[in-house]
Amino acid sequence: MSGIQSVVPRAGDALVVVDVQNDFLPGGALAVPDGDAVIPVLNAWIGRFRAEGLPVFATRDWHQPDHCSFAAQGGPWPPHCVAESPGAGFAAGLALPADAILISKATRPEAEALSGFSGTDLADRLRALGVGRVFVGGLATDYCVRETVLDAIAAGFAVVVLTEAVRAVDVHRGDGARALDEMRRAGAELRPGKP
Repeated sequence: MSGIQSVVPRAGDALVVVDVQNDFLPGGALAVPDGDAVIPVLNAWIGRFRAEGLPVFATRDWHQPDHCSFAAQGGPWPPHCVAESPGAGFAAGLALPADAILISKATRPEAEALSGFSGTDLADRLRALGVGRVFVGGLATDYCVRETVLDAIAAGFAVVVLTEAVRAVDVHRGDGARALDEMRRAGAELRPGKP
C-alpha cells in the first residue's frame, strides 16, 4: 500500500475542520488568499468521514467585539468573526453535517486562542468518542491550523494534515510552507490529495 493509500479514515479517527468562516474567505474582513479553495476538498473529506460513520468537528473563531486580537485593542488584526455576525458564519458552501460538533474558541475578549484546543473541551470530546487520530484541514495553515495541529500532537493525538485542504496567510513569503514543515517535524503526517 502506498503512503497516501494507507492514510485513510478508520475507526478511532475524526475530522477537524478549522475556521472555514466567511471573514477568512475572499472578500472577508481577514481574507486568506485562495481560502475558498479548501471548501470542495473539505467537502470530499466530510463525505468520506460521514460514509464511514466517523465524527466531524468544526472549530470557529467566536470573538467579542472588543477582542484583544483586534487592532483597536492593540492586536494585529482587523475585527473579524465577531460572535453572531455574518462574518463569523461558516462558509455557505461548506457541507457540514447537521451533527457536526462545533467548537467555539477565543470567546473571551482578553484571551487569544488560535488553536481549537485552547480554552475549549475539544480534547475531552475527542477522547470521549474514542478518537486517537485527527485529520485536520481549514484556515489558515500558518496560524490556526498550525496551532491546532501542534496542540493535538501535544495532547497525544496522531495527526494527519490534509495539505490540499489548507491555505496560508503568508504574511511573510513562505510562512505556510514553513508551518507545514514544522507540523511534519512535530510528528504530523502530511496527506495530499482527496479521499
